[in-house]
Amino acid sequence: MSTKPRERKQQQRSLLTQQKLIDAAIEAFAENGYKGTSTRDIADRAGVHHPLITYHFRNKEQLWHAAADRVWSSFREELTAALAAERSASPRQEMARIVGTYVRYVQRQPALHKLMTQEANVPNARLEWLAETHLKPFHAILFARVQALQADGIAPPGDPVLLANALRLSAGSLLALTLEVRVTSGFDLESDEAAEALTALLMRLFFPG
Repeated sequence: MSTKPRERKQQQRSLLTQQKLIDAAIEAFAENGYKGTSTRDIADRAGVHHPLITYHFRNKEQLWHAAADRVWSSFREELTAALAAERSASPRQEMARIVGTYVRYVQRQPALHKLMTQEANVPNARLEWLAETHLKPFHAILFARVQALQADGIAPPGDPVLLANALRLSAGSLLALTLEVRVTSGFDLESDEAAEALTALLMRLFFPG
């Protein structure tokens, strides 16, 4: 009897376990940070035996990298698709797509912002890796559009780096505090209408020209 079907099933189980562990790690690291998260907590969230973490990932550090890479790579894919949808878009339309994609993604996956916030408290190698691998490439896209819109008089004058970061953090921080906003004001940031309204508001505030 051929062992190929059995091997395929084992591979599928292995991939499923890795997926569960990464999903659980994203959730745990976003909530509690790297130091506040144990591999046992991740295993419990994933519903798998604790030794499977070291089987699939050497240690907690490698699992953190896999989790952060999954979150940011998925966002980059969505952003690339959004910008490629219409090549003839104006600079302001392109910026609206960037902002809208960011808002909708962080709305669904707040770990995009929370993982960064958790690591930004003190200098560390994980923050440096996150910046070099994902944050700087995204910021370069944002920065270039901000400069173009400032040149056209659509974005307000001032340091474009400061403006780009203010835009990114305004959206990310607000969506990361969805529960607080709901408790304090009763506003639901998880709806499609909220994503559209927030995108439109950010565009009016940051690009009024």
